Amino acid sequence: MPMQMTFGMSQRLLNLPELGLVMYLLRDKAGAERLLAHLPAARVADITPHGVGSLRFVGEVAERRLGDIIGRTQFLDEDGVPVFVALYLDTADELYELDCWKTDDSPVRRIPAF
Repeated sequence: MPMQMTFGMSQRLLNLPELGLVMYLLRDKAGAERLLAHLPAARVADITPHGVGSLRFVGEVAERRLGDIIGRTQFLDEDGVPVFVALYLDTADELYELDCWKTDDSPVRRIPAF
């Protein structure tokens, strides 16, 4: 079964900072082992038009819907502005979206090592 394209954007693997952040957000969560097992091969599509930031996990089901938040954190970006992060599941409890936003709405410059 082919994977669903997200927003018509190109798909890619998680980069190392994103992978570390998602692993950090999943630590000690129920069902994390199953989700973590798929992370190295997880395909994502950027949903932030500029800079580092939000991405959608590409799923095999065409009609995915936003489910529950599974983790959240915050950090300071290179410019000292706070970045808030939320990791969401879809309604089938699969990874759905990693959302990163800055309090001043400027682009996120860098995800630190977690």
